[in-house]
Amino acid sequence: MTITAGLTLTTTNCASSPSSSRPDHTDPTPTPAAHTGSSTPRTQTGQTTVLAELDGPAGLTLVLTAAERDQTGYLTLRGTLHNTSNALVTVPAQLRGTEDDIVQTSPSLAGATLIDFTHHKRYYVLRDTDGNPLTTIGLTRLKPHQKAEVFMQFPAPPATTSHVGFQMPLFDTTTITITG
Repeated sequence: MTITAGLTLTTTNCASSPSSSRPDHTDPTPTPAAHTGSSTPRTQTGQTTVLAELDGPAGLTLVLTAAERDQTGYLTLRGTLHNTSNALVTVPAQLRGTEDDIVQTSPSLAGATLIDFTHHKRYYVLRDTDGNPLTTIGLTRLKPHQKAEVFMQFPAPPATTSHVGFQMPLFDTTTITITG
């Protein structure tokens, strides 16, 4: 599959972003699916707030559990990528986006974008000083019912923005509430 939409990269200096906060592993423990198809906030057992649950290809589901704005001007989304199927699933390369610099990096979720409807702006996943995306990297396959903890870091919209659109190639689109 190819994505025909081109993305414009906004340049942001993120040299102060610690690369040590980039989790690059997956949880090998299989967990049964509890998919509801909902993109409205709700609470799961264990007191995990679900901001959105998005369906993707081949039984993949992305569950967003946090959208936290920090004091340094970044917005970090956290959640899980879950293989809800009974088969091994290859994580689609399209999730990394189509930008030339990103295609040359390891598999990632760099194709994600946020839309600030109030200020009419689109935000892309930040890059470190080497051009690597500040997101979970290295996801290639998920075993049946396997979950992988994921994160994506963006420039934070203005403090007056409390809701943003979230888009990930091949997944549903939703609106999420910034939680912190």
